[in-house]
Amino acid sequence: MAGILRRNPAAAGVVALFIAFTTWMLLEPGGVVVNRAVSNVVSTLLVFTAGSACLVRALRRGGRAGLGWAGLGAGSLSWGFGCLVWTWIETVQGHQVSSPSLADVGYLGMVPLTAAGLLLFPLGRQARVHQLRSVVDGLMIACSLLLVSWILVLHPLVAAGAGSRLALSVLLTYPIGDVVLVTVVLYLLARLRRSGRDAGPLLLIGAAMVVIAGADSAYTYLSLHNVYTSGSWLDIGYFLCFALVLLAALRRDRPAATVTAEPAARPIAVLVPYAAVLGALACSVVSYAISGHSDQFYAGCRSALILLIVVRQLLTLLENRHLTSDLEDRVVARTEELRASESRFRALVQQSSDSVAIISADTTLRYQSDSVERIFGWRAAQLVGHRLVDIIEEEGRPQLVAAMAAALGEPGRANVFELPVKHRDGRTRRAEMTVTNLLDDPGIGGFVLNTRDVSDAKELQERLVYEAYHDSLTGLASRALFAEMLTGGAHADVAILVLDLDGFKEINDSLGHAVGDQLLVRVAERLREAVRGDDTVARFGGDEFAVIVRSATARADAEAVAGRILAALQEPFQLDERELHTSASIGLACAAEAEDVGQLLRNADLAMYRAKAAGGDGVAAYDPGMLTGLVERLQLEADLRAALARDELTLHYQPTVDLRTGGIVGFEALVRWHHPVRGLVPPLDFIGIAEATGLIVPLGRWVLEQACRQAVAWGAAGDRPLKMAVNVSVRQFEYGDLSAMVAEVLAATGMPAGRLCLEMTESVLLTDTDENLTQLHRLKALGVTLAMDDFGTGYSSLAYLRRYPMDILKIDRSFVDRLGGDHEDEALVRTIVQLGRSLGMTTVAEGIEDAVQLAILRDLRCDLAQGYFLSRPLPAADAEALLNRGLAQLTDEVAA
Repeated sequence: MAGILRRNPAAAGVVALFIAFTTWMLLEPGGVVVNRAVSNVVSTLLVFTAGSACLVRALRRGGRAGLGWAGLGAGSLSWGFGCLVWTWIETVQGHQVSSPSLADVGYLGMVPLTAAGLLLFPLGRQARVHQLRSVVDGLMIACSLLLVSWILVLHPLVAAGAGSRLALSVLLTYPIGDVVLVTVVLYLLARLRRSGRDAGPLLLIGAAMVVIAGADSAYTYLSLHNVYTSGSWLDIGYFLCFALVLLAALRRDRPAATVTAEPAARPIAVLVPYAAVLGALACSVVSYAISGHSDQFYAGCRSALILLIVVRQLLTLLENRHLTSDLEDRVVARTEELRASESRFRALVQQSSDSVAIISADTTLRYQSDSVERIFGWRAAQLVGHRLVDIIEEEGRPQLVAAMAAALGEPGRANVFELPVKHRDGRTRRAEMTVTNLLDDPGIGGFVLNTRDVSDAKELQERLVYEAYHDSLTGLASRALFAEMLTGGAHADVAILVLDLDGFKEINDSLGHAVGDQLLVRVAERLREAVRGDDTVARFGGDEFAVIVRSATARADAEAVAGRILAALQEPFQLDERELHTSASIGLACAAEAEDVGQLLRNADLAMYRAKAAGGDGVAAYDPGMLTGLVERLQLEADLRAALARDELTLHYQPTVDLRTGGIVGFEALVRWHHPVRGLVPPLDFIGIAEATGLIVPLGRWVLEQACRQAVAWGAAGDRPLKMAVNVSVRQFEYGDLSAMVAEVLAATGMPAGRLCLEMTESVLLTDTDENLTQLHRLKALGVTLAMDDFGTGYSSLAYLRRYPMDILKIDRSFVDRLGGDHEDEALVRTIVQLGRSLGMTTVAEGIEDAVQLAILRDLRCDLAQGYFLSRPLPAADAEALLNRGLAQLTDEVAA
């Protein structure tokens, strides 16, 4: 209670006022006259305050609840009118208030207004018959109480002939009205318990009605005996009544409790009306036995009670019939619901991509869904009754037994494992199985086994892993595998060679990429022949290769291997009736001279640059003096820092084309650097510097701002909601809050988030994964589209694809380059497109350079495309001209 008063200062004030009033009335510090005046004035003010509070709450609540509070407020104000008249006659005029008087009009007017207000409160829906029976119960209780009151109190007073008949009737109306109000409150409390609503206000109002009933009864008794005096202790009861009403109006609303079903009536609640009737009849019988006669009021009340009992029995029969009918309807509805639920469940199980089975502890199949035929070729009827071990490969049986044993010890927990399963056609498929122990479930009584065929996914993952660790063109180890091997064996007896082909760029530019690729394949073959059996050859990309030389005398052996490589490259290469010559610049570095793999690779790179600077076709071993070669790189870094301020950077835009319509749906923003001395610096020459130094953060923000402003300008000019793609480096995730920066740029440029696409490589998924995942979810919450760039060149784990909120897969150009040749390469692209579609992701093909590749990609149902065949990256003005001029032409080209 103390906590409630602390939370509601107004309620605390009401309680304090009641205590002060009670103390004053009991002590009578000012004498009878002053006491009477204080009682009249303070009580009148309290009653009007309570009525006003009820009206205020009525306005605030509205609806039926508002009408209920309005009725209570009107009832209180009616009583307040009576108090006002009483106070005027007794306190202002100094006369004694006669009975009846105008004050009785206000007092008695409270009964119908309050009763109407109480009955208007929303207390949940009930059947009409149930409501009528509840009303009859209330009337039975009220009539019984009235009869008892008549026998014990009222009749003796009436028989004594105290006062006029009119005055006597008015006095008797007070307790009768109170009986009505108390009965209404009891009826509402019974309904309120079933509705789950907050009963606090009604309990306070009910207590107020009980208090005023007691005060009215005492007032009637004292008035009939002509001993009532105004301003006595009896006024405390009236004051308490309206103090409780005020507390109810001031009480804060509380949410209704959730009631799932109407509770059954308690036996004691059913017996209360009958108990009241029996009590009244017993009192009547005793009174008749003592007095020997009964008046017309006795007979009227008894007749009314008998009639109410008959009506109640009829209503009970109707209610029982209604409940029976309602129960039957519910049973029918529930049966239909269960039938529909069973149908839905059966459809889900049968059409699911998973096979669902129930097996016993010895792996005997008791139930098998029909979807197993679609997955593994077996009909369900062929499997039920047989043991699961009969259709899995022998090598997987121990794993199945172990999984079953684990599930047996952990009821309810799902255990996931993979097994080889025999397809009906004899093929071995990889299956992912989830077994759950539901032996304790009486509806199952076995193990639930969910099985799905993951063979294609596994093959794709293995292929992608191979692609990640091997160069797709030459089959040599990739940079990732090379670094991993060094990490596991970078000791003093290891040396590496990094070699770059001399003159390869000229061959590639003059004869084309196809010839260049053939030359790289032939070079790789000669490198394999030149090294020893335990050495490892890798291709880093382009025309850059590397070799790990393992030996106790690493430097000497590495020099010997490098000599054999140079000798092998001296022989000309015969390609398409062309004789091509190339050589290599080789850098040599020993693990003993480096602290880690990164430093070892840097040393070899520096040595290779020295060999290249010396004219090529030679070997250079690392020495610490080569670090001076970093000066140029540092100068390039300094120039890059100033490039933003000197406005040397610009953006070119390469269109993204919808392969279904041929229309341009967006652009990819690509940064270009026009150096005042070096000329056009390729992005590969300065993006790496920017990432290594942290300049990628301001550079990335500049690119994002410019691209967004350009997209907004194009959209405003032609009402074209183009998507703008911007590349994001993994380093931008490491420096500051990337999502906050993107949000600032979107707000500053007015770019809609849905039109911005951020492209990132798979390295984002493998670096600081938890933090990057958080950043990606924040970007996704902004409404930005997220794309995985160069998909397939890194370790594209399917688990990462499911975990990260990606929208677009960009197929790497290395896969697109091989389209039109090997069908296996086409199958790989098809798998990637299907993978994207199954994950709800859009697929974009990069690097399209001829019509054959375009046609194949359209047949594979790839969504979007980019490449020089469609358009090279263009300055903003040329891109806009293409957008305005070339849409129709471009559409024709793509459609063709």
